[in-house]
Formats: sequence, structure tokens, C-alpha cells
Amino acid sequence: MMTLYSGTTDPYSHRCRIVLFEKGMDFQVIDVDLANKPEDLAVINPYNQVPVLVERDLVLSEANIINEYIDERFPHPQLMPPDPVMRARARLFLYNFEKELFDHIKDIESGDDEKADKARITIRDNLTQLVPIFSKQNYLLGDDYSMLDVAVTPLLWRLGHYGIDLQNQAAPILKYAERLFSRPLYSDAMTPSEKAMRK
Repeated sequence: MMTLYSGTTDPYSHRCRIVLFEKGMDFQVIDVDLANKPEDLAVINPYNQVPVLVERDLVLSEANIINEYIDERFPHPQLMPPDPVMRARARLFLYNFEKELFDHIKDIESGDDEKADKARITIRDNLTQLVPIFSKQNYLLGDDYSMLDVAVTPLLWRLGHYGIDLQNQAAPILKYAERLFSRPLYSDAMTPSEKAMRK
């Protein structure tokens, strides 16, 4: 059975939980308190970070690597595009999400107000650039839910928690976010701490 070491408030772990629930697989989640990590985490992952997926003798870290492995191992429903060109585009999108959105979260959580305010503006502006996509389609890659939607969901869920206020012109993103949050298994993939982030 797969075991996921998952941070209770970690957006990357949240991504992996979404994929596991979407696939409807048999798995175990070990909740990790990020302020008080268990000693065995540093043994299985030298970076002492979550998420970590363990399956027999395979140990994987990094959310995107974990999620692609799960997607290939359990291909239904398929979350990465089957076409190599589209798959490469999806990977580039995922890479851009890390650089343009998720890398700024640590500044918001840093306790440095100036850095945090700058990060909020950067994330808001970069999310707003996605708006035109939703005039033509329901999801980031078209009309089918994909790994890109999985990747951005934890951030959209945490917008209020992080103090990121999207402008009025970003209304299509908020509608898109509601589509993601209303997926049948979405609430199952969340920890109580994550559910408490949105009232």
C-alpha cells in the first residue's frame, strides 16, 4: 500500500492528497506536523520535507514527481495529457506555477511584512494573467480536469488565508476555483486544518 507523509497545512501535500483521492486508490496518509516533524521523516527524505510517498522500496519526494508517478501507475482517470506535446506543455505550465506562484508562498509565511505584501501582489498579478483561458474553456488544459488544475487548487483554496485579494477582473478565476472545490472527492482530500482556512 502507498503511504503519503503529508503536511497538515502544506499546499504541496494537499496536491498529492487530491490526486490520491481522484484516483480512488487504497493508500494511507500520515499527517506530519510541520513544526514538530517525526524523526523518521529525515531518514526517508534527507531534505526532511513533505510530501513523501513510500511504496515498498520506492521513496519519492517533490509533489509533481509524486503525482506523475501516481498518474502513470494508476492511469484512470488520466490527469496528464496522453499526447507527448501536450504533456510537455503541461510540465512547463507546472514549472511556471512553481516559479510564478508557489515560490512566493514562503515570503507570505516569512513574517516579513514587506516581503509578504510584495509576494501577494506577484501571486495576484500572475493568477490574473490566467483569466483569458476561462473565456474559452472550463479547465486550464481544455474541458477536462488535469494535473494543472490539481496543482493550482491548494493555492486558490488558500487565497483568503494568505491575504491575496483578486481584483474584479479575476472573477472567472473565482468561478473556476468553485468548480474545483465542488469536485466530489475534493473535501475528502483536505485536513481539518485546511478546511478551517476558509469559512
